Amino acid sequence: MTFMPWSDEIAVGISDVDEQHHWLVDRINQLHTELSEPTPNKTAIGEVLEGLMDYTMNHFIMEEEWFERHAYPDTAAHKAQHNKFTGTIMNALTDFEDGQHISTDILEFLKHWLTQHIMRTDKAYVPFLKAQGVS
Repeated sequence: MTFMPWSDEIAVGISDVDEQHHWLVDRINQLHTELSEPTPNKTAIGEVLEGLMDYTMNHFIMEEEWFERHAYPDTAAHKAQHNKFTGTIMNALTDFEDGQHISTDILEFLKHWLTQHIMRTDKAYVPFLKAQGVS
């Protein structure tokens, strides 16, 4: 069974965003697979964590550029959530690179945060951005 299955329920209806969210869900599942191995592959775990960090930052930049371009009224609050998330991922990556064990707690955090962020925060901007012509 997939740790975090993709579903239409978490799709927001903006194709670029949905593609990027789907990629993030796939990486979370990949991290779950690696951490579930009897002897986890540290190189693979590091690559997944680095990929999550890089891709997430680029995804957030895209969203934030749309917010700025279209004067989205909740930009500051949305950016604050992005910053908190990237800080948590950066801390996990730094801890891992320093030789610390990565527990499955990070998986629960990623799954919960991404699901809640998409369902509440991201879906809140969709009507606004679609009214601005973003699709």
